[in-house]
Amino acid sequence: MSEAANKTVDLNCDLGESFGAYRLGRDEEMLQVVTSANIACGFHAGDPATMRRTVRLALDNGVALGAHPGLPDLLGFGRRDMAISPDEAYDLVVYQLGALWGFVRAEGAKLQHVKPHGSLYNMAARDAGLARAVAEAVCRVDPSLILFGLAGSELITAGKRAGLRTASEVFADRTYQADGSLTPRRLPDAVITDDERALAQVAKMVTEGKVIARQQVEVAIQADTICVHGDGPCAVEFAGKIRRSLSEAGVRVQAIGKTLAAAE
Repeated sequence: MSEAANKTVDLNCDLGESFGAYRLGRDEEMLQVVTSANIACGFHAGDPATMRRTVRLALDNGVALGAHPGLPDLLGFGRRDMAISPDEAYDLVVYQLGALWGFVRAEGAKLQHVKPHGSLYNMAARDAGLARAVAEAVCRVDPSLILFGLAGSELITAGKRAGLRTASEVFADRTYQADGSLTPRRLPDAVITDDERALAQVAKMVTEGKVIARQQVEVAIQADTICVHGDGPCAVEFAGKIRRSLSEAGVRVQAIGKTLAAAE
C-alpha cells in the first residue's frame, strides 16, 4: 500500500504482571511477537522474581525493555484513580523505575523506555502537573529514556519540554473520544472485542494518522507505538494478527529506540 510506504511502528505490551502464586498473561508467547515490553514494577502488579524472569525472557527474544510504573493498588490492578500530588507521582515513578533498573543492570542490559500504567497513565495524560512530575522523574533517573504517553496528551507535551524523547502511543483494542482521549473503561464500547474492527483501526492510525472516535468524527493521531494488552485470553493471537497485517501492508515493525536512533 502506498500510504504505508516507509512507515515504521513499535508494538508494545504490558508484561510481567503476575504476582506471587497468581499468574497473568502468556508472557513467553507474547514476547515472540512484540518489539517493546512494559514490565510491571511491583506496585500495581509484578514482584521481584517476576521482574527478573520477565527481563530475561525479553532479552532472550530481543525485545526492548521498558519500565511500567503504576499506582500502589494491587487489589485494583492500578486502574483506580488516586488523589496523589505531583511530588507523590515523582516519588512513585523514581522508586519503581529504580527497582526495574536494578534487574536490567544485573543482566548487563539497558532500559529503552518508561510507560506509566493504568490510572497513573490516564491521570498524567490529562493533568499537566502530574505529567510534569512523571517526565521529571524519568529525566532525572536517565535522560536517555524514551517516555511513552497517549498521543496528543499532556504527558507527551511534558516529556518534550523536559528534553526527553517521546513516543506517542495508540491502542489497538480501545475506542477513542472526539478529544483524542480513550473511552473510560466504565463506559460501553470502551474495549474493541472484534478483531477485524481493531485491525482496521490500527491500519488507519498507522497509515493515515487518523482514528474514528465514538462520536463518528475523524481525529488526527500520531502512532509511534501500538499497545496490545496481554491479559486477554486471545491476546497473543490478536497481537500476531496485528503484526502480520502491518507487515503485509508494508509497515516495518521494530522497537521505537531503533527508529528514533535512525532518525537522529
